[in-house]
Amino acid sequence: MSRRRGDSGPRSLDGSLDALSNHLGLGGSLGLGRLFAKWEEIVGPAVSSHVQPVRLDEEALVVNVDHPAWATEVRHFGDDLLDRVAEATGSPRPDHLEVRVRR
Repeated sequence: MSRRRGDSGPRSLDGSLDALSNHLGLGGSLGLGRLFAKWEEIVGPAVSSHVQPVRLDEEALVVNVDHPAWATEVRHFGDDLLDRVAEATGSPRPDHLEVRVRR
């Protein structure tokens, strides 16, 4: 469904999420949704309880960690993580990993 200016009719949920994701600089919503849905499968239960994805686009995967030790751990397997994220989401592999410590 395409939406014209001034059209207040219904819009598909996928289209709305894609438009919002692109507006926020998140890339398509499908890859982002898959990332959040499969995060524990991608990184495992131990890591997923301390590391959360924040943003995914072609430039970067941004994650928050709850302790500096987890930042070190995630950076250590960063290239492998980027490969697994691309495979699991069907999105292009991000160029780099950005890790933020948030307590």
